[in-house]
Amino acid sequence: MKYPALFTEAPEGGYTVTFRDIPEAITEGQTLEEAREMAADALLTAMDFYFEDGRAVPDPSAPEAGEELVALPLSVWAKVQLLNLRIQKNARPADIARAMGIKPQEVTRILDLHHATKIDTLAAAFHAMDSELSIAVIPAI
Repeated sequence: MKYPALFTEAPEGGYTVTFRDIPEAITEGQTLEEAREMAADALLTAMDFYFEDGRAVPDPSAPEAGEELVALPLSVWAKVQLLNLRIQKNARPADIARAMGIKPQEVTRILDLHHATKIDTLAAAFHAMDSELSIAVIPAI
């Protein structure tokens, strides 16, 4: 859920931020701290393009020298994984709704990055596609 970002000092001042894996996410900030905040926002905003277009979101690659990792919120990461699974299985939202026993509009909300979705509902959506959502707690680095 953490994507490598390159923070490049701009000749006119400030920093430009780009993501190798998510080329749609480009931003800048006057200070490094502002650039980091803008990078998180740009990464999140770029996810909308994938959802709107029905395209799979690339997995994050390992960071290279000079790159920093920028994380997506966990709730968004779960929805990204759900989108990718839906595309992989060629499942329409109506297919997921039928398997979950809910209305198609509810699946539309589940797949909406701007709609708060309970973790149990996300788990049920994964289950409807013969997959399991699991949560792991790992030591922070």
